[in-house]
Amino acid sequence: MGSIRSAGEAVARIAYLSSDVLISIQPSLASESEFSSSFQSLAANKASSVVAKGAPEIIPVRHNTDPLLSVYRPIRSGKLTTVTTSSDVLIRSIPHLYKLAQYPVVLHVALHPAGAPDYSVITSIRQCGFTFLQSETLQEAQDLALSAHALAIKSGKGVIHFFDASALDKDDPIAFEPKDFVRQVLDLDAARAFQNTTTEEQGIYADDGRVASVAVAASQAPLTNGVNGEKAGLLTPVTPSTEKAASGPGSARDSSVGSSRRDSSSENGVSGSSVTSVESVVTRPITSDDILRYLTTIWSTIKRVVNREYKAFSYTGPPNAQSALFIFGVDTAMIGKELDRAGSTDQYANVGLISARLYRPWMGGALTAILPRSVKKVAVLEQVRRKTTKWGPLLLDMLMSLKAAGNAGPQIVGYQLGYIDSSTVQQALRGIFQNLLSDSPIQNLQIGLAEWPQPQDEDFQLRQPALENAYMKILNQVFGSRLHIANQLRSNDAGISAEISSSPEFGFGALVARTERRTKFVNEILEISKSSSFTTEVPKQWLSKWALAQDDAKKANELAEDVLARLATDGSPAASQLLENKSLFFKESPWLIGSDAWAYDLGNSGVHHVLASGANVNMLIIDSQPHSDRAAADAARRKKDIGLYAMNFGNAYVASVAVYSSYTQVLQAMIEAEQFEGPSVVLAYLPYDKENDSPITVLQETKKAVDLGYWPLYRWNPRGEEQGEENFHLDSERIKKELQDFLKRDNYMSQLMKRHPEFSANLSGSWGTEVRELQKRKAKDAYGQLLEGLAGAPLTILFASDNGNAESLAKRLGNRGKARGLKTMVMSMDDYPLEDISNEENIVMITSTAGQGEFPQNGRSFWEAVKNSTDIDLATVNFAVFALGDKHYWPRKEDKIYYNKPGKDLHTRCLALGGKALTDVGLGDDQDPDTYHTGYNEWEPKLWQALGVDNVEGLPEEPPPLTNEDIKAASNYLRGTIVEGLNDTSTGAISASDSQLTKFHGTYMQDDRDLRDERKAQGLEPAYGFMIRCRLPGGVATPSQWIQMDAISTNMGNETMKLTTRQTFQFHGVIKGKLKPAMQAINRALMTTIAACGDINRNVMCSSLPTHSKYHKEVHAVAKRISDHLLPQTTAYHEIWLTDDTKGEKTQVAGDAVVDHEPLYGPTYLPRKFKITLAIPPHNDTDVYAHDVGLIAIEKDGKLEGFNVLAGGGMGVTHNMKKTYPQTGRMFGYVPADVAHLACEKIMLVQRDNGDRKNRKHARLKYTIDDMGVEVFKGKVEELLGFKFEEPRPFKFDSNIDTFGWQKDENGLNHFTFFIENGRIEDTEDFQMKTGLREIAKVHKGEFRLTGNQHLILSNVADEDMPPIKDLMKKYKLDNTNFSGLRLSSSACVAFPTCGLAMAESERYLPELITKLEGTIEEAGLRQDSIVMRMTGCPNGCARPWLAEVAFVGKAYGAYNMYLGGGYHGQRMNKLYRASIKEDEILDLMKPMIKRYAKERDDGEKFGDWCIRSGLIVETTDGKNFHENTAEEESDEEA
Repeated sequence: MGSIRSAGEAVARIAYLSSDVLISIQPSLASESEFSSSFQSLAANKASSVVAKGAPEIIPVRHNTDPLLSVYRPIRSGKLTTVTTSSDVLIRSIPHLYKLAQYPVVLHVALHPAGAPDYSVITSIRQCGFTFLQSETLQEAQDLALSAHALAIKSGKGVIHFFDASALDKDDPIAFEPKDFVRQVLDLDAARAFQNTTTEEQGIYADDGRVASVAVAASQAPLTNGVNGEKAGLLTPVTPSTEKAASGPGSARDSSVGSSRRDSSSENGVSGSSVTSVESVVTRPITSDDILRYLTTIWSTIKRVVNREYKAFSYTGPPNAQSALFIFGVDTAMIGKELDRAGSTDQYANVGLISARLYRPWMGGALTAILPRSVKKVAVLEQVRRKTTKWGPLLLDMLMSLKAAGNAGPQIVGYQLGYIDSSTVQQALRGIFQNLLSDSPIQNLQIGLAEWPQPQDEDFQLRQPALENAYMKILNQVFGSRLHIANQLRSNDAGISAEISSSPEFGFGALVARTERRTKFVNEILEISKSSSFTTEVPKQWLSKWALAQDDAKKANELAEDVLARLATDGSPAASQLLENKSLFFKESPWLIGSDAWAYDLGNSGVHHVLASGANVNMLIIDSQPHSDRAAADAARRKKDIGLYAMNFGNAYVASVAVYSSYTQVLQAMIEAEQFEGPSVVLAYLPYDKENDSPITVLQETKKAVDLGYWPLYRWNPRGEEQGEENFHLDSERIKKELQDFLKRDNYMSQLMKRHPEFSANLSGSWGTEVRELQKRKAKDAYGQLLEGLAGAPLTILFASDNGNAESLAKRLGNRGKARGLKTMVMSMDDYPLEDISNEENIVMITSTAGQGEFPQNGRSFWEAVKNSTDIDLATVNFAVFALGDKHYWPRKEDKIYYNKPGKDLHTRCLALGGKALTDVGLGDDQDPDTYHTGYNEWEPKLWQALGVDNVEGLPEEPPPLTNEDIKAASNYLRGTIVEGLNDTSTGAISASDSQLTKFHGTYMQDDRDLRDERKAQGLEPAYGFMIRCRLPGGVATPSQWIQMDAISTNMGNETMKLTTRQTFQFHGVIKGKLKPAMQAINRALMTTIAACGDINRNVMCSSLPTHSKYHKEVHAVAKRISDHLLPQTTAYHEIWLTDDTKGEKTQVAGDAVVDHEPLYGPTYLPRKFKITLAIPPHNDTDVYAHDVGLIAIEKDGKLEGFNVLAGGGMGVTHNMKKTYPQTGRMFGYVPADVAHLACEKIMLVQRDNGDRKNRKHARLKYTIDDMGVEVFKGKVEELLGFKFEEPRPFKFDSNIDTFGWQKDENGLNHFTFFIENGRIEDTEDFQMKTGLREIAKVHKGEFRLTGNQHLILSNVADEDMPPIKDLMKKYKLDNTNFSGLRLSSSACVAFPTCGLAMAESERYLPELITKLEGTIEEAGLRQDSIVMRMTGCPNGCARPWLAEVAFVGKAYGAYNMYLGGGYHGQRMNKLYRASIKEDEILDLMKPMIKRYAKERDDGEKFGDWCIRSGLIVETTDGKNFHENTAEEESDEEA
């Protein structure tokens, strides 16, 4: 089975096999302990426990969060619980140890510091009631770990097993013991008995009277146990009433495992009474004798099975030894080896060695029994670093034992062991025996080094997690040099551990001392300023000014510099004396920084002291518990809400903030906290499971917590009313119940609650799950009542659907079932109350396939319950399953199992549960001619036949499904029922039809996908919000418009702006109630959103061209003309968004005199979206080949002459649907500039009349041109134009990326291109980009140009205006363009969490991926080289990935298709290189590829060109061969 090399591994394996729950105490959740990596390995291999059902539950806990609190819940629930820990936590956990000692808890303790452990930790807790076992070899570590578990189960008492891991790890490897050996040693019947009991004890620290006890015959219950004078305790008769009293202290049922058994008379060593007599049974506490007896039995079993012998004490050495060493601490093996090497002349020759395996209870009789009578002297060696008594604990134990034995016995001499290693052990032994063998030995002689080496226990040193820099950087930004953190980690506190110096108690004390010192200093200044101690009167004048302002931070700190300057020039002794304390002239901002560890009882006192003192101290307390963990959190951990605790004091400012939710609110709260005179508490949320979690994970957890009210954002100022403001400011949408209760108690807020009753409607709490279940039950019952009056057999249809296809099929099947006389009920799987499934008669389940063969979101809970349930019985249930999937979606052979996996798994599981299949599982395949409908049309008739309703006559004709064309035609020129939807306050959504129409108005309905699952679990609708996209031809905006866009994003969106790949502004997270105000604000900025989306001509793009402003102005004017020319003419936009309801303005509606007319579009607009761009060679920065119409500007003598016209480009694709493909625009020819807008119009009209309006996946212009042929389509355009296209003019593109930094144009004006990674404008703790750009906009006199690569150009800056601009850029770090060429050339779409089409991360992930590649880029010497890399979350192509040299297109969460070979100028499409690969595969492919490119490329050869030349990929010459000759062929085999 292999071998074990470390004590941690040996103990961890035994603990894993012997436990239901493992509490793994670790230095941090990102750092491993001696045990945790072994736990992870066992769990990864799906190893099972001997005592648990399956694998034990592993709960990692940080060592500074009162970790033993985590034990109460599982142990009181009848789960055998084990703790693995270092010795660091034991002293702080003493209150818990006394209580947990009465439960069968096992603590495996690795003594620290490693290499020089401190055994005083063990001696300090020796009286806590636990049994203590010590291991001194690697083999003992394994065997005694097992003994500890066996003893805990047998006795019902806690066991601490301790060892020096660093010493044991030096031993030779040992063999794994088989599971069967573990089973033989553990009392599995006793384990089951404990697992079948629970207790109702609730207390944690107070003694509730629980005592581990055993039931015995009354005659066998001694009054005392005879060892150490322990009392046996009260004897409790076992009667029927006491047997039922399961929760009583010391009761037979709940006190211990032993209490449910009766010891045999043979076990007790007392003969039984007559077999005919009936004797009473009593319970008594477990005694020391019981422990030794149980342990002797356990060790007898080990000896019988593996022939290894253990006793409470071990003696090795000569049987006639005169002297012996009793060692407690130092490496026993090292001492033993030196004794074995002793020569006959050495004083320590022929010496015995004693060690304790059972340290507590101390069994003195067992010690005297193993000690040879020949021993006259015993040296007791104790490695106890922190002495708490004059005499060592072990020395006292020895003396008591020999005294109890009643004879003179050997002489006992105690020693205090310092540090000893292999180089000093011989010298130490000589010193020991020189003293021991003398006539008058000295007691407590120090042996070894008194100063211990300082082992670098790096894993267990407190350190600030890197993630917390988010808040630390904000503190530094706000307060700068004034910031003073009193409990700063790694501060210079000589002789004080980091754990103490970082505590709130220590920090507060340091601040008090610092404040007193400054107060004394101020008094000194007041005295000295009255004297004549200075050379001149000038210092006195300045000191007086300073003294008057010394409590005002701003004034005092401004004056301090002047005061110091005057003192420095004065030169007097008094001035020199003051200058020695120059730091005290500055008014600091005092802070204590802590974690949620302060919220547990053991750390709460320091917080209490600060609040009770009323001192002007600020506390930043970072809470890292993820919201998703809180439901499973142990209620017994009693983590206090420090915010409520502080608010109840009434004298403290309190704020609850979350940097990944609202950066602005964090800034505001910190500033307000510092300004508040008195205690301030800023509770900062930063949820993570491990300290090295990614920011994406933290962001997602934060959003869940804030959205659901678990972490409300608020600010509380108890003196707000005095300043004419409200005390309480709620900065998030929801508050939790505990906070609401507090606010209700506050009189002021009671009035506020009456004025704002919406608070109560938005509460979130633990009732969420119950509400959800109640909703399911009510919905199904109501549905059932509707069906009661109908005849026919019942048919329940359940669906799981992400994109709506499975849901549509289910609803259609339900309608068809009704038409056949069946009583049909249709609902999503997760809405179905699963307890009813066994009572169904006929049930049909339809599911699509998500991700890697996963259930869609609204079916996952249902599947997990069905998969894991042991109670469901489908013996009387008929069922059928239809699955929707794509057999090419996962092309690799090993991934074929994912094809329709949910449906297949569901069918198999229903059969296993006894269900009768009505049909074989139906498989719909998107690769079939009619997609999934092909398989469905074969499956449905079989279902009707099985149900006996296949020959029903007179079935009604079904109405055709509603299409986008129907929606547009019935919309009355884009009105629909949008107004009614906006006015409906019962939901945050609008109807499906209206959501299609609002796209034409420039807004998409979305929901936050980070929150979907959690909101669903809470019984809430999705977190609906809207994306708004502006129409901004050519991407040019004024500074005033920039400032207004910034304000809209802050006040109505999610505090960020997105610069899109179509050169415009995009806002996210706009809730429905703010949608109309946001549209009106955009209109006030002289901008619009009409036609930014939808089946219409969208925002017209134009090259930014900062170096030729006159030329750019001409081309931009054409872009504006085209945009205006192709605008829709409907007045619906004005009616819906721009009318002012408060002024009683009337809205034009259908039936009024004015009737809309669309001269270009008609009532159904275009078949699909239509995109136009203008590019100015040599810069193809707008990807001119990727659009429906691409205009390439042609100049003559520096002026615009006309355009080469491309038509039929487009990026949208559907994965594995080869009928869809990207395409580049085909050259039509040249047109003069003055008719360019007409050429665009006529191309659009031909598309309007000939595009595919039946199949939206085939509706783009690229397919129309490919179907008709270029020349035929071009001819129709020329007919409408009335003239032919001229021959294209020559042109050349050099790149399609932006040029960063400062450039000067022909007019002498300056332009700076900012690098805006993936177009996201936001403030973070590292980079206040949004604030910086807003400040620049306030002083900028030129314009802003948004680029097609999502960057930003500050344009038209005059030389004289450069200094203030540059200062602001430097201040906000906006002048930095020193990034790798790869990063500067990258681009990503939004994807998660807002895009409903996203299959994988994009914007949030691409920067991380690039970071992981930049090391290789640097190593290969390519840091300055541009490689165009793009990423999208789906194949729709928003970031135009198909033209990138390397692209990653989302396939499923965490999985991407990789494409290579795109043209650097944007002129050539790439091709599939690998399908469905994850990060590790991406890095394994990219890193060697980058190195090869660096070595093999020709001069000037671009990466995409090299990929083709090197044979990595075949060139894509046309969109129609995009899917041909891919590097990874797709397999058609099915799993």
